[in-house]
Amino acid sequence: MTIDNLALARAIHVLALVHWIGGLAVVTTIVLPHARALPDAKEAVAAFEAFERRFAFQVRISILLVGLSGVYMLAKLDAWDRFQYAAFWWLHLMVAVWMLFALMVYVLEPLVLHRRFREFALHDKTRAFAAAMRFHAVALVISAFAILAGVLGAHGELP
Repeated sequence: MTIDNLALARAIHVLALVHWIGGLAVVTTIVLPHARALPDAKEAVAAFEAFERRFAFQVRISILLVGLSGVYMLAKLDAWDRFQYAAFWWLHLMVAVWMLFALMVYVLEPLVLHRRFREFALHDKTRAFAAAMRFHAVALVISAFAILAGVLGAHGELP
């Protein structure tokens, strides 16, 4: 049995998405609330950063794999022209979500956000963690919607 390259690309795409967005769900629903509940700001920041340190490298790989497999599938299917049509809005949404996260994890987080969040949290833990939770919750909802739309759209179930 041989696996078709397109099927393999799809499998890699889905697996990397599960890891990436599943990790976002863990951060949003478990890690941030746990850190926020800790009474000491330094302890809260340390708890959050301990998870983030381990996950940041992994999610960078997942986001890269999602991008590479997505480009491969578009090329293999010669589907670039779909970006011209409003009916493929879900494809635009998936690319926009990917671009936003790529910008965040490869550029903004390591160069700016990590240090600024740490300073903010040490100064005002309650507001910093509330803002981080809101941001992550919005990102999770948008990501889940993009996945839902992408799956339905790829199977011809969206108008």
